[in-house]
Amino acid sequence: MEPFVKHIGVVAPLDRVNVDTDAIIPKQFLKRIERSGFGQFLFYELRFDEKGAPIEDFVLNKPDFKNSTILISRANFGCGSSREHAPWALSDFGFKVIIAPSFADIFYNNCFNNGILPIKLEDAKVDELFERTSKYENYKLEVDLKELTIKDDKGLSFSFEIDAFRREKLLNGYDDISLTLLKEDKIAAYEKQHISF
Repeated sequence: MEPFVKHIGVVAPLDRVNVDTDAIIPKQFLKRIERSGFGQFLFYELRFDEKGAPIEDFVLNKPDFKNSTILISRANFGCGSSREHAPWALSDFGFKVIIAPSFADIFYNNCFNNGILPIKLEDAKVDELFERTSKYENYKLEVDLKELTIKDDKGLSFSFEIDAFRREKLLNGYDDISLTLLKEDKIAAYEKQHISF
């Protein structure tokens, strides 16, 4: 994974509670085994009608939000099944940060494992972000994982919390395999001492 230190991007507002993983990436698109290629199917049943034509009033089909890299939503984002394809689809579409009051646990963990930063903020702060996204065209946020801050260029500044271990993983771009390889010398030494005869 690429290290995540600081990101500046356009914010897309998805004003829904309980966005489940089947809405994020519907089950009919889970046939691929690669992590790439899922972005085109992100929120498919919300983005497209029965004939495959874009639904114009869906946020990601609006010109202002087509290149968004930060998504804000409501409580319990990523609920439903534990499919890891959900963060794959979000990442492949281009999202680097998701901000919501709460996340489903498995989805939350899967985000960190796939280089996406999920940030939990209080409802009032999320409300403020929704208001600013509707008020300002091309609204951008700066998310700084090292400083644990969210800022805009209009005076807003929020702090957020992330578990120290997960923060360190993202800052360094470590996935679970990378973490294991950091101990490769110790693993090799252990195996050398315990060779079976």
